[in-house]
Amino acid sequence: MSSARIDRFFAALRAANPEPRTELEYGTPFELLVAVLLSAQATDVSVNKATRQLFPVARTPQAILALGQAGLEGYIKTIGLYRNKARHLRATCQMLIERFGAQVPRTREQLQSLPGVGRKTANVILNVAFGEPTIAVDTHIFRVSNRTGLAPGKTPDAVEQALLECVPQAYRQHAHHWLILLGRYVCTARAPKCGACAVAAYCGYGDKTAASNRVSPALKTKAHAAS
Repeated sequence: MSSARIDRFFAALRAANPEPRTELEYGTPFELLVAVLLSAQATDVSVNKATRQLFPVARTPQAILALGQAGLEGYIKTIGLYRNKARHLRATCQMLIERFGAQVPRTREQLQSLPGVGRKTANVILNVAFGEPTIAVDTHIFRVSNRTGLAPGKTPDAVEQALLECVPQAYRQHAHHWLILLGRYVCTARAPKCGACAVAAYCGYGDKTAASNRVSPALKTKAHAAS
């Protein structure tokens, strides 16, 4: 995708949703870290349902540890892999207390030293909590980047590097959210809604179907708002 086309691609996403936000509910960097750790192989909806019960009683590393393993599991048992996630979260809380004064660190290296925190999670924290122009490549962003021709790559790391090289600085801050919401609601894996897509005119996907291009104007407006 040419630089001019990329600029129009992101300009269209910005016009449709000028201030995108994560769908995870949180109030502090620590709460965001908890939510992101719990979100692995789970939906944001399921995580939010659990954290609405958890955060009122435990919103600090010390409070999470005070719940104990069984107590924490009781709050997150509706989320997949909850036992392992509870162990990782408790280990993370212990390390935050021992090494970082119970605060969420602000460097990728320090974040990735925490149990269960990989590059993708670290990038989410840096971008959402601390406003850094990072891009966390999940399955949605990986698919959108390859399908559209925006930033093809065989691995998430390769796609991340390609995105960092091609996304104009003016769009870098919100690129993560624009792309993840586009992939989640419009550029879906099995049946992409090409006719409802704000960036269809700039996309290199060659399998846009006639059916998808007959989406109603009302659906287009709804999809644009989601993306």
